[in-house]
Amino acid sequence: MNRAKRLQPVQEVVGDAERRLAQSVGAFDRRVREAEAKLQELERYRLEYEQQFAQRAGQGISASSLRDYQAFLSRLAEAVRQQQIVVQRAIAERDAEHLRWQQAAKRAKALDHVVGQWRADERLATDRREQRDTDERGQRTKRNEMLK
Repeated sequence: MNRAKRLQPVQEVVGDAERRLAQSVGAFDRRVREAEAKLQELERYRLEYEQQFAQRAGQGISASSLRDYQAFLSRLAEAVRQQQIVVQRAIAERDAEHLRWQQAAKRAKALDHVVGQWRADERLATDRREQRDTDERGQRTKRNEMLK
């Protein structure tokens, strides 16, 4: 068995690992988009609630309603901060996974290059061997004709 064929199972494993990591990067990217969408939704909701509060406060509001609005706005602000942390973590995880995928892709490409080079070397050796055999047959044929 030649060198290129012996490395084929390794090449398949490395390629599979690279493909799995590429899919994983896609999944992490979806998580980032979902977390960012949720953050935007929370920020939009907080803005709407703040506008409603300002409108009601302008018309007059009781002290208990004021406390309720402020408490709810405080909880919304905390939810926004927590979601910002979720987004930052999701981005960091996606970036780390992307780096792992890039490294795996480099390994797969390097291995593909080595196997390709070995196959080219093997083809060249086969071509040379066939040419040598053809030349030897031609010389034998000439010798046999001269002996006749």
